[in-house]
Amino acid sequence: MELITTVGVVGSGTMGAGIAQVVAQNGFHVVLYDIKEEIVERALSGIFARVQRLFEKGKLSRDEYDALKARLQTTATLADMSSCQLVIEAAPEKMEIKKEIIQQLDQHCPENTILATNTSSFSVTEIGSVSKRPDRVAGMHFFNPVPLMPLVEIIKGIRTEDKTIDILVQFALALDKHPVTCQDTPGFIVNRVARPFYNEALRIKGDRVASVEQIDRIMKKAGKFRMGPFELQDLIGIDINFSTTESVHQGFFGEDRFRPHFYQQRMMQSGKLGRKVGGGYYDYEQ
Repeated sequence: MELITTVGVVGSGTMGAGIAQVVAQNGFHVVLYDIKEEIVERALSGIFARVQRLFEKGKLSRDEYDALKARLQTTATLADMSSCQLVIEAAPEKMEIKKEIIQQLDQHCPENTILATNTSSFSVTEIGSVSKRPDRVAGMHFFNPVPLMPLVEIIKGIRTEDKTIDILVQFALALDKHPVTCQDTPGFIVNRVARPFYNEALRIKGDRVASVEQIDRIMKKAGKFRMGPFELQDLIGIDINFSTTESVHQGFFGEDRFRPHFYQQRMMQSGKLGRKVGGGYYDYEQ
């Protein structure tokens, strides 16, 4: 594997902060970026709070705790990614934002730097099309919460080199994750499989066959799922889940089995987006 010592993470939201934490925990130096210094500093405080809890539980020694904190650097300047051998884009799920970031990283990063996108459903090929190094652009999709979820999807765009995929697989293994490789198809593996899990639950609720609580309880008991479809939407964010469903539906040219449900859109329009705002299908204490 090509030597990776410093990893950039673009975007310090829930996913970006989680990725930065996991990468730093496993011995890599991290440059964490967001558009304003106060935003990225707030994310860093959240990371330190989670790491502090690991230390208090005895899962990290004092030396490991101090070393991890020292490996995390924050910035509001994309030019600081010039020292990175790998940059993971974890910006909001908007195609135009992701393309703009890749174009800017092209200007600041050495030509051998791998540019990975954490997109959950957008075309990696399209994101990489704006780069001067499309062979070094790939998908690296982590799952929330990143420190706890072992799965990572490694996605190969049409122009992604096999060598790039091999490097990302080895890097994921170095993070103690379980990488799976796949082609650049709508929803990749997990989000394609998961659409019926959410959509059919929404249709059952919409038809008043069963309540949110009943559906979740049945799925957890009969299906052996750790969370029901509505609990999971609340955890992920109803807006993010709806956006992913729209993307998969469009990616398959309107195939009916992936069609979003209007009630999920209404929840998003209401601002009840799940745990992150204190309420979605269920209420949560902030």
